[in-house]
Amino acid sequence: MMKLEQFSDRGYLRKVGSIFGVHTEVISLDASFLDVAGKFAHLPGTVALVSGSDLDCARYHMLAVLPWMILSGVGRALTLRTGEESFPIEDNPFEAARSLLQHFRLPFPAEPLPVSAGLFGYFSYDLKDQLEILPRTSIDDLGLPQIWLSAPGALLVHDRREGISRLCIPEREGVDTGQVRKDFFDILEAPDVDVSSESVPSNQSAPRRSNFTRHGYMDAVGAVKEYIAQGDVYQVNLSQRFKTSFSGDAWEFFRALFQQNPAPFFAYIQAGDHQIVSTSPERFLQQNGRHVETRPIKGTAPRGKTPEADAQFREALLQSRKDDAELSMIVDLLRNDIGKVCEGGSVRVTEHKRLESYQNVYHLVSTVEGTLASGQSSVDLLCATFPGGSITGCPKIRAMEIIDELESHRRHVYTGSIGYISFHNTMDLSIAIRTATVVGGELVFSVGGGIVIDSDPAAEFEETLHKGQTLSALCGGEGGAVDARSWVWQNGHLAPMSEASIPVSDLGVQYGFGFFETIRVDEGRARHLDAHVRRFSTTWHRLFSRPVPDLNWLEIIRQVAAANHLDRQVVAVKILATFGSRTAPPWDHQVVVSARPYIHRLAGKKAAGLRLATHEASRQTPLADFKTTNYLFYHLAGEWARKNGVDEALILNPDGSVSETNSANILLIQDRTVRVPVSSHVLPGVMQKAVCSVLTEFGYSVENGKLTPGSFFRADMVLCTNALMGAVPVLSLDGKRIRYRPDFCEQVNARVL
Repeated sequence: MMKLEQFSDRGYLRKVGSIFGVHTEVISLDASFLDVAGKFAHLPGTVALVSGSDLDCARYHMLAVLPWMILSGVGRALTLRTGEESFPIEDNPFEAARSLLQHFRLPFPAEPLPVSAGLFGYFSYDLKDQLEILPRTSIDDLGLPQIWLSAPGALLVHDRREGISRLCIPEREGVDTGQVRKDFFDILEAPDVDVSSESVPSNQSAPRRSNFTRHGYMDAVGAVKEYIAQGDVYQVNLSQRFKTSFSGDAWEFFRALFQQNPAPFFAYIQAGDHQIVSTSPERFLQQNGRHVETRPIKGTAPRGKTPEADAQFREALLQSRKDDAELSMIVDLLRNDIGKVCEGGSVRVTEHKRLESYQNVYHLVSTVEGTLASGQSSVDLLCATFPGGSITGCPKIRAMEIIDELESHRRHVYTGSIGYISFHNTMDLSIAIRTATVVGGELVFSVGGGIVIDSDPAAEFEETLHKGQTLSALCGGEGGAVDARSWVWQNGHLAPMSEASIPVSDLGVQYGFGFFETIRVDEGRARHLDAHVRRFSTTWHRLFSRPVPDLNWLEIIRQVAAANHLDRQVVAVKILATFGSRTAPPWDHQVVVSARPYIHRLAGKKAAGLRLATHEASRQTPLADFKTTNYLFYHLAGEWARKNGVDEALILNPDGSVSETNSANILLIQDRTVRVPVSSHVLPGVMQKAVCSVLTEFGYSVENGKLTPGSFFRADMVLCTNALMGAVPVLSLDGKRIRYRPDFCEQVNARVL
């Protein structure tokens, strides 16, 4: 695990006040807990943790409402909202949570409560990147927070065993506790709002889109088995994600799911612009003072339609060597994880391979317990174990690398954690499986399973469907033909070129609303990658006005090169981005990375440089500042050059000054000075800058200025530069010879290529 950075400046804590106690009272509920929660379900910041079944981990219902503070954000870019104020925070999200827990630390409540005040919400799976250095080769198209934690102004805790409900209100500096109590009861006692039949979603007829085809998922299972055979890993949890249109009410959807199939760790989060609906059966971490517990689930079988079939499925699961080995493996992983922060010798397995029954499936469950070491906190325990090993694989880090490689989209909350961390040293978090996100008129959810060496790909695919029945009936499409000759990476997936596509509705198709970067890669070494990524990010910000994808471009490039068997030669890699059609999350932009063998412009030619001709049309457009897919002018200019028997078209500005060529930047060298042509709108060249840097080291000065075609003939040399070919001399312009030095570019290219 990476060492978390410590930030000393947390001045925002001085602005959020303090808590000096918790008002607690027993109240009577005239309605069911779900009816009570429904009163608050549409208010932003509401979190409901609802326990179903008679299991020992399903004792409490909790309703956290009227939040006075919310922490959310992506990566280290966080926001703390308190009332009408928002504070931007640059911090590791786990450390930010730790700071809040320490700042508001309270003594253990006198009442028999698991929590009386604290933070409620979710930690998304993608926070793994704040704990480990991982590839990040999958796409985040939802644009949602990776951490979302709410501090409720009022917390209702219902003890199902004792039948007692307690209302807890933090007593905060400068806040009228009585007014908060009044606000709670005003909402609770308000007349019910009728829910029409249209409010309850019915998605049985809506098309469901998976980020895997059936064959694609089976191929990914095969890839995992190959990694296992090679000794990389013992097990990997592989999932597929489904999306479908969603209309209706997220709370009513949650309520219907609970009534159909209650499980111990149901959760509903109303985050304003998105809602989380979780039907999880699995506890990730429970902490009560120094006592720690985790309950991994591994091994799943469907329920039978007849008693006889049901008994057969149950017995087959209990006798399954595969599931027994899988569960034992994850138990060992979790023993090791919690052992990092527990007292030596305190970690033990208190129950192994217990069979738990649910509406659609059977599960095998184990319980691992330990004693938190002195000086270790809830956040230390979370960092030592996150994300849960039961939904990553073993060994965890390598398994997460493989998940990132094979799954095309960021998981977001799926297989992250949902629940609470209190201000008084208790915690209870579930594993966010059987979990859906409602956002932008769509329902998004994932299902998966643990892959081991003897996994059957078809059976693994079917298992994902059995698990997904809790949320919705799933459908899987069949894949198309496989083109083994050329592969691309598109939105997180490696796929044959023949299967890659961009929708007609994409503005990149309709108006050329997109851009690209072309990068030279030599045997896996991406030349000037940082500069290309900076230019890509700048363009993305300027054109798309959306968060830039957080991707490990080098890893993606290596995967594409390897898939095309180009990892041992010179390759031209293109990163293409299109806007898509949506103006709000979930985004549908397309990001495609392709690779092809690169043959240098001068290879096989007797000429030592390029011949230019002045193009007949000038060019002046603000889009020239970026390498957009609106590239038709340059494409036609290149075609014009070839028809006229030259290599490149020299592009002029409207005033007749030099801009660039159809595929390269221009540098003019004269009297130990490198002259860069000035143009109102021109793409800043990565290679042009690199060549200028080298020439500066050679003793040349660099100046920007207006150049005319006539200045070419007074120069000592004129160079064309681009990312693939490096620096190449210009031999002629409009049939007139230009001076050059044959060995000059060789010296430069030795430094830049």
